[in-house]
Amino acid sequence: MTSDTFTSLLGNLWSIFLIILFFGGSIFVHELGHFLAARRRGLKVERFSIGFGPALWKKRGKDGCEYRISVLPLGGYVALPQLADLSAIEGEAETDVAALPPISYSTKMIVFVMGAVFNVLFAFTLACILWVVGQETSEEQSTTRIGYITDTITMPDKSVVTSPAREAGLQVGDTIRAIDGEKVDDWPDMMQTLVTSFGQTDDGRREAIFTVERAGKTFDITVYPRLVTEDKVRKVGIIAAYTPIVAAVPKNSYAEKIGLKVDDELTALNGAPLLNLLTLHDAVAKKELSIALTIKRGQEAIILTIPADRPVEASGIFGASFRTTTGLIHTNPVTQIANHASMMVRVLYSLIHPHSDINASKLSGPVGIGKIFWDASEAGIRYVLWIAILVNVNLALFNLLPIPVLDGGQMLFATIGKLRGRALSVNFVAASQSVFMVLLFSLMIYVSVFDVGRIRRDSKAETQAKEAAAERKKAAEQPAPAKP
Repeated sequence: MTSDTFTSLLGNLWSIFLIILFFGGSIFVHELGHFLAARRRGLKVERFSIGFGPALWKKRGKDGCEYRISVLPLGGYVALPQLADLSAIEGEAETDVAALPPISYSTKMIVFVMGAVFNVLFAFTLACILWVVGQETSEEQSTTRIGYITDTITMPDKSVVTSPAREAGLQVGDTIRAIDGEKVDDWPDMMQTLVTSFGQTDDGRREAIFTVERAGKTFDITVYPRLVTEDKVRKVGIIAAYTPIVAAVPKNSYAEKIGLKVDDELTALNGAPLLNLLTLHDAVAKKELSIALTIKRGQEAIILTIPADRPVEASGIFGASFRTTTGLIHTNPVTQIANHASMMVRVLYSLIHPHSDINASKLSGPVGIGKIFWDASEAGIRYVLWIAILVNVNLALFNLLPIPVLDGGQMLFATIGKLRGRALSVNFVAASQSVFMVLLFSLMIYVSVFDVGRIRRDSKAETQAKEAAAERKKAAEQPAPAKP
């Protein structure tokens, strides 16, 4: 076994461990909330299961409860026959339910809500850890300033149209303060707000109102987003601003020839602020003109003049590689949880809004969440913590929705029974549970199909990118042809 193979194997095992710990742990914590509350209130607990379906492993505890891990890792349950008849999901109760004492409305509500409460508590604990150790961010993630505007965008049918940002008159250097009146704090927040927006004109065009700060003045610009990429989400053709910094200057590269050095900051191009490396890329490709590139080296500003007959190197701009400023932010736990909850509410509202472009195909199921954790494990433990906080907040809010089978649905049934003075019909509740369980599992399968499609598409794109990089490296290593 080679060292690369061994390293890859360890990385895969680490990723699997993190998925089990945080994704499986989130489900466990939710069910633990129900379990502990039920025990505290004196209820009969028949089974504690992580997953649904037949048992992979099970054991009967001294307390009479059966603990098991089941085949389908799509959630979990605590079998409480006094609370609800969920035999279609949990299997037939072994206990004679009629012989058990009735339970109060308050007990029902406490037991049902504690799953979500425990998820929030778990999220809060993780958020405290992330608050202390800090969350990694970069200059381009932490800004809402536009660094580059594409001239065109490619539609899903491969047609090319003028980018909405260019069409609307947005400019490089503009700072986006809000979209449709919703304040945005950083680039991911801004993109999420745009994607979940649902503005639409009378003639059916998608519309978003950008509140922009430019030269000290704040005003609104109407932009008409397009649905792009295979997922068909709203985009306008803007990329975040950042200061390109030289990360590496290979020997004998053109970057070395013109005098670039590691840690040089590229601050201006032909006298205009340089806010994104793509602007320099475009200028380099236009070989008919020389370029005046301003760099900051320590406290000194230096202007490098790059002639028009410069080479376009296969290995990148001038053959160098670049980075941006990175750092840690320490966001308090309450703000972290509030931000995640706000995002979840926006997505849920977009799902039901008639003008929104968000539908179930754009959601992530267990497969997609597992892939997110897998990618996060490669990015670092801080990002894993951030994803785990997001998952737990979402799990809490989702389970409180007033839908049969979910905790919120059970609370709704209990409340209706309390208000009308008698419990709802057992047959009605059982039928509702069965119908919505089928719908819920169908939804999971549906979104998982799209999750798999996205994973395959991303894998293909990653393979193509690696092949292209290998080709560029090979081309760069080829000796230059001898001059006649």
